Amino acid sequence: MPAPGWEDLGDFLDEEEFAIAAVIELADGQVLPPISAIFDDPYLNAQLGEYQMDIRQPRLLCRESDVLAVRRGAYATVNGRRYDVLTAPEPDGTGMATVMLGEDAGDVAF
Repeated sequence: MPAPGWEDLGDFLDEEEFAIAAVIELADGQVLPPISAIFDDPYLNAQLGEYQMDIRQPRLLCRESDVLAVRRGAYATVNGRRYDVLTAPEPDGTGMATVMLGEDAGDVAF
């Protein structure tokens, strides 16, 4: 979905303000040009009785048009750190999309 005409998404993705440059490598090895995105890495530590859960959920918020080809199995490099792309981009209806990331598992066999 295109961005609303009354809003310039570039204002939200200014790398001199909140955004950073991210590089995405598709599963076939193709490297996309750097994109401007807002990186978020929330952390949750919850405890219920004797059970404790620690979870991180890194994500990129970027222009939907910049990540149309991105699917699970791709990689994103943010601030020199490589992440697995866990899901296809999730559009929010404003021209922006969220790409959910996870720690790079490398060549770990399960």
